[in-house]
Amino acid sequence: MTTSDSVRTCPFRHDEALEPDPFMTRMRTEAPVTRVLMPYGEGDCWLVTRYADVQTVTSDRRFSRSALIGRDFPRITPAPIAQSEAINLMDPPALNRVRKLIIKAFTTPKVEALRPWTQRTTDALLDEMAEHGSPADVAEHLAGRIPLMTISELLDVPEADRPQLRRWAMAMMSMSVADKESAAEAKAGLRGYFDELTAERRRKPGEDLISALATARIGDEALEPAELSVLAMLLVVTGHDTTTYDISNIVYTLLTYPDHLAQLRARPDLLPQAIEELLRYIPFRQGVGIPRVALEDVDFDGVTVKAGDTVHVSYLTANRDELAYERPDDLDFERAEPLPHMAFGYGSHHCLGSHLARMVLQVSIGTLLHRFPELRLAVPVEEVRWNTNSIWRYPLTLPVAW
Repeated sequence: MTTSDSVRTCPFRHDEALEPDPFMTRMRTEAPVTRVLMPYGEGDCWLVTRYADVQTVTSDRRFSRSALIGRDFPRITPAPIAQSEAINLMDPPALNRVRKLIIKAFTTPKVEALRPWTQRTTDALLDEMAEHGSPADVAEHLAGRIPLMTISELLDVPEADRPQLRRWAMAMMSMSVADKESAAEAKAGLRGYFDELTAERRRKPGEDLISALATARIGDEALEPAELSVLAMLLVVTGHDTTTYDISNIVYTLLTYPDHLAQLRARPDLLPQAIEELLRYIPFRQGVGIPRVALEDVDFDGVTVKAGDTVHVSYLTANRDELAYERPDDLDFERAEPLPHMAFGYGSHHCLGSHLARMVLQVSIGTLLHRFPELRLAVPVEEVRWNTNSIWRYPLTLPVAW
């Protein structure tokens, strides 16, 4: 609805499977730069929903993430998820320094070197699923395990610690005010864990990514202890959480789009391209993420965002923008447009782990389809149960048969 002073209010959640949020979709057409009221935080803010405008907000230095520090900014979770030392609350040039150090350690060859291990582990997990027999839950046997196992292998997180990290990561993402205290405790638990782990790796570096990040140098530059701790925490949370739900969402989508599944089975070489299109197409989260603050007045086609205003962007609506993509609401594995999607963000805060996520998705989805050529949903679509608590959209269980 719209209030008397033209500030729109909305719950910023949509729980109908993986259908796009109708309010966000309508805003992209009716009011692509509009004032909105978020469920939490002080005051209202701007919501930007067009692809080109999202590009501007996420890459123009007139918009700042670091200006959020110390503010009770409008958001969709009871407490802010990001921490003040985190890379996702930095601006250039400080951001550039940290990103260069991360890129030096977290390389594509390092990720590709992990591909054979990921393949072997995926094979073993699917062996277990086959032994379990049909029907089985893909979320339990594959999606809920391989991303955490992979990022933990990369970071050398002890196996005994991984279940607790998973519980903390899930608790942090709740949108319910009733979970505010447990979300804060989870964030503190993760921070304390990685303070200790990163300090240990600084003292005794190994062959893992945390050690590589701890010892990375560009001239005299190195990551500060707090930067390394929060970065390791961020890598574990985002490095497994989103990919976990991406696997379930992609499998669900393929099993409910039989023509596309048949196309992919007939042409397995299309898999990398198909995954990119699925990432564009699927609304992977609720609402919006971390906003920015305008440092000066900025005009968007006659709508002026004032200096000091908070600005949220929607990568989800940008991915379905008809001004950016031809037939944006069609799933097309042979889409001709070279325009990149925004599932991993855009600009200076584009996801640093996107190459890891792509590798895990390619291995897990490709192997699942190859191993189970008759894979299908084991329950009617309307019986699939969906998460309605956290910022992520995903099926709680995904029963399949073969």
